[in-house]
Amino acid sequence: MPNPFFQFKKFVIRQDRCAMKVCTDSCLFGAWTANYLERKSVNVQRLLDVGAGTGLLSLMAAQKTNAGIDAVEIDRDSFEQAASNIAESPFSNQIHVFNADFKEWMPEGKYDMIISNPPFYENDLVPADDGRHLSKHSRGLSLEALLNRSMNLLNAAGCLAVLLPVHRAADFERIAGRHSLFVTEKMLIRQTPQHPYFRAILLLGFDQTPPQQTTLEIKNEGNDYSAEFVRLLKDYYLPL
Repeated sequence: MPNPFFQFKKFVIRQDRCAMKVCTDSCLFGAWTANYLERKSVNVQRLLDVGAGTGLLSLMAAQKTNAGIDAVEIDRDSFEQAASNIAESPFSNQIHVFNADFKEWMPEGKYDMIISNPPFYENDLVPADDGRHLSKHSRGLSLEALLNRSMNLLNAAGCLAVLLPVHRAADFERIAGRHSLFVTEKMLIRQTPQHPYFRAILLLGFDQTPPQQTTLEIKNEGNDYSAEFVRLLKDYYLPL
């Protein structure tokens, strides 16, 4: 049974009402995104989290940037839990959560960055549980819809960061190109050097440049967290 909450260094994530639970790859995605903001000294004033779930990604970003963050979540229970997690955090004044369908939601103004852990199961088997179905299947939010709305909500110099299964990344890049969004950075994730890559983090923008590609193993051959994993998560994970 999943833990009812996760204690991070600066906030707590309660997840008993959320269909999608905290997992290692979503933590990596949040940390990578926050690190990108620091590493590039990106001047992000407005950030949008699509499919906020527990509020994890918004809180990880808020810990590393002063940007105003909007978080959109369609599921009522998840929205209420995200709002509660954020209200109990030190970043409550920085993040605003909306219970809305991203496909129809009309925000005020555009964003410098959009982050999303979008549906995983487009054209795959539909999960039986209704919550997981809405959170992860294409009928909740297709990749096409995510890209179309993101293109219209980003500033000219804005970027979109997504976490996807490796087997969906090529399709996503192809669809993104039709929306004039191109991959500028890509990180492939695997459990250990002996495992295949299972997740891809993609950063997309409107400028078509050769993408920078990196890789990350969560654990090394000695079954300890890798140096790169520790570098990204040390400001969040209590044991690091």
